[in-house]
Amino acid sequence: MFIREQIGHLTHRLRRNRRSPAIRSLIQETLLTPSDLIHPFFLLEGSRKKEPIASMPGIERLSLDLLLSQAKHLHQQGVRAIGLFPSIDKSLKTANGEEAWNPDGLTPRAISAIKDALPSLCIIADVALDPYTSHGHDGIASPSGEILNDETLDCLCRMALTLADAGVDFVAPSDMMDGRVGAIRKTLDASGFTKTGILSYSIKYASSLYAPFRDALHSHLAFGDKKTYQMDPANRREAMLEALLDEEEGADILMVKPATLYLDVIAKLREETHKPIAAYHVSGEYAMVMAAHEKGYLDAEKVFYETLLSIKRAGADMIFTYAGPIVLPMLSF
Repeated sequence: MFIREQIGHLTHRLRRNRRSPAIRSLIQETLLTPSDLIHPFFLLEGSRKKEPIASMPGIERLSLDLLLSQAKHLHQQGVRAIGLFPSIDKSLKTANGEEAWNPDGLTPRAISAIKDALPSLCIIADVALDPYTSHGHDGIASPSGEILNDETLDCLCRMALTLADAGVDFVAPSDMMDGRVGAIRKTLDASGFTKTGILSYSIKYASSLYAPFRDALHSHLAFGDKKTYQMDPANRREAMLEALLDEEEGADILMVKPATLYLDVIAKLREETHKPIAAYHVSGEYAMVMAAHEKGYLDAEKVFYETLLSIKRAGADMIFTYAGPIVLPMLSF
């Protein structure tokens, strides 16, 4: 009786604000919208071609014509930006990745075509050598297998300049070489591309979650690993240093990758910078949920919505994700 009397006089009943969908929507602190999402596309040479990616159910490599069709459909649903990742024929891959700055290459041609067809769509293109190198690393390798930092910077600058000339909105250096943001910014500015933005993969961890992405690009390591340039997953203070140096060097947007296992890093970075923050919900994060969905263990739509909401709640302003087409029916714009 005493307990019932005490409960009857509760002052703070938080459930009052959860009574209905209408009330819950009024007090919702984090809102996920289509314009928060950036859809990554895997680009394939040719026309009317698509190739399923076994480790990423529902995701395909697409030729430009099919990519354009899908990009237009997503744009009509409120997605404002896409990322481009080329799947390059093995015959074009070399030790130094020279195809990366070929003005007639797959990615520059795609950028120009997409801009002509969908001028209001923001295009982001990676700056890194790994899709183009025969050894699968993001930089120039010495005979002993060391990834050479300063020698790689020249290649990255040439690549960024080629993408800017094609009309890209943001170049996105994902290589994690020291000083690359500053070098790219100076190169772009000196060539008149002062309006081309830099979305830097500022905090990119040496994660085990990238395997499906490497399958998608047919980019696998011939030797070693990427731990001498990508970050140790154990480190957060170092992550802040990486991001703030990129900001100092001229990055317009800072990225954390992967996202869900590093929500603490996103939240900490939000405290440290006023720059926009991107997060990459990576291929492994996508593949795990899809595998569980196919087994009937989880509902992919609901899990992806909750996942993306958590990434935004942690402090991300925008999210690269393969799950956009799955969650878009749940979003409004």
